[in-house]
Amino acid sequence: MLNFAKASYHYLTISFTLHDLIISFSLLIISIIAFYFTNKPRTVYLLDFACFRPPPMYRVPFATTYEHGRIILASQPKSIAFQLKIFERAGLGEETSLPQPLHYIPPNPSLMGAREETEMVVFAAMDSLFAQTGLKPEDIDIVIFNCSLFVATPSLCSIVIHKYKMRSNVKSYDLSGMGCSAGQISIDLAKHLLQVHLESNAVVVSTEIITPNSYIGNERSMLLPNCLFRMGGAAMLLTNKRCLSKHAKYSLLHVVRTHKGADDKSYGCVTQQEDKEGHVGIALNLDLMLIAGRSLKSNISTLGSLVLPLSEQLMFLFNILGRKAFKLERKPYIPDFKKAFDHYCIHAGGRAVIDAIQESLKLSNEHVEASRMTLYRWGNTSSSSVWYEMGYIEAKGRMSKGDRVWQIGFGSGFKCNSVVWKCNRDIEVAKTGAWADCIHRYPVSVPEIMKL
Repeated sequence: MLNFAKASYHYLTISFTLHDLIISFSLLIISIIAFYFTNKPRTVYLLDFACFRPPPMYRVPFATTYEHGRIILASQPKSIAFQLKIFERAGLGEETSLPQPLHYIPPNPSLMGAREETEMVVFAAMDSLFAQTGLKPEDIDIVIFNCSLFVATPSLCSIVIHKYKMRSNVKSYDLSGMGCSAGQISIDLAKHLLQVHLESNAVVVSTEIITPNSYIGNERSMLLPNCLFRMGGAAMLLTNKRCLSKHAKYSLLHVVRTHKGADDKSYGCVTQQEDKEGHVGIALNLDLMLIAGRSLKSNISTLGSLVLPLSEQLMFLFNILGRKAFKLERKPYIPDFKKAFDHYCIHAGGRAVIDAIQESLKLSNEHVEASRMTLYRWGNTSSSSVWYEMGYIEAKGRMSKGDRVWQIGFGSGFKCNSVVWKCNRDIEVAKTGAWADCIHRYPVSVPEIMKL
């Protein structure tokens, strides 16, 4: 009897021990799973985007541009010749647009004109975005607005919130002074906000209001932006709501930001300045392309480790070891980013920018087609240019499920920023949009020099 009691005691002890172990182990597994899903970065989706299409009345063909320049700079024949030379090589076409105040002779920039341009560009893009997504203004939880040079009071975000009567608890952010790559910075900000605000929708507006920033002096470094910058803007709707994921066009994969502002030359390569006569404008440093190249190199060094296949990463590593450790005379190995991306949206800052990136990354003409045609049709629209390029690819029917898109932007400071998207579904060619009624005319052949 005693032996039976001892055996029963040991059995119960072992049973309870195993039971406790099973419960503890189960709780541990549940805790690990809960921790993983709680701390796992939430997927950020791009529901859709819309680009502003200027009315035909704002078009500035070459003849108009040349005539205005000849009248305004009548006492500066060298400046006229310089601008003509830039126009012939810029890669812009005959259908780019400028806001109404810059059509006057001389230009008549004003605060009222800047506000009117803002409302025209932004409201048109926002109206299209709401129509495309089916969402309403009251569904928006976050508004991010980036415009580098025009800063208004009330803020540009407030202009949007007031127009669309958004909720009183909407979160708003205005980014200024960040140049042509501010669009990627806005996406990065939206990504981080959507990691902490559950079940939220964010609208990002990217534009450059150029009415108050037309330079009327004769400094060459400040005349160059007049030849390149044109009207444009885009609105994007991002979300972290799983219920909307099936309607989203893209998923956000990566954002890589590179800032070279610690270097004196980089910091001063794109600056807002005042000439001797008191005229304000944007000055571009002659070393701009060299600085941009260095910034791009730093950016893709980080991006490559995230997107390149292992074979390309190993080739890059062995090349560095050979040159640095073993002092072998080899050219630096440029990874083949065509193995990581299907489409490229290179900021349409000018023909030289697109040429340089095409050469350095060994891209085909088709890879840079969207960038060249955006520059030709719309001009340099600053931070919104990469969205016109995304629109071009979609309008051509080239965007398919699983495709990866690389958006590259450059801006003052000096900055190089990258955003990587993955297409969630085959994108049908839209019947509306900035490119809808003209996509059949592209691509066009753009000569290196267009004699005017």
